[in-house]
Amino acid sequence: MLVSTKEIEVRYAETDQMGVVYHANYLVWMEVGRTQLIKDLGFNYAEMEKDGIISPVLDIQVSYKKPLRYGEKAIVKTWIEEYDGLRICYGYDIYTEEGELAVSGLSKHVCVKKESFRPISVKKYYPNWHEAYEKAKKQTVNV
Repeated sequence: MLVSTKEIEVRYAETDQMGVVYHANYLVWMEVGRTQLIKDLGFNYAEMEKDGIISPVLDIQVSYKKPLRYGEKAIVKTWIEEYDGLRICYGYDIYTEEGELAVSGLSKHVCVKKESFRPISVKKYYPNWHEAYEKAKKQTVNV
């Protein structure tokens, strides 16, 4: 299983009145992590968009554990939790500089044609991506 890492410095504009990172910014950081994972696999999401294919979020879950504050660093870990050739579920853990878990989450996506929002088979349209995702996804052990 490939786990991608991206470091993000918390900016003042990302904090709320309480001085902690505003909750919605973690969703942006998850996207940054997802983009980094795709890049680490050797692909470019922007290139797929040029082909008229987009990957909307179907579902997102976030659990907040510990606040991050301005001036600190967030370490975003991203991996492929599940993948079936059509749907992709990414997993995320966001840590403090000290290695404490601040946020955990999952986001589910499907690739669709931009003009119609009709789902496509990644395996059919992007066989190289399919193969890379199969190799990189979290392996489950059957007992």
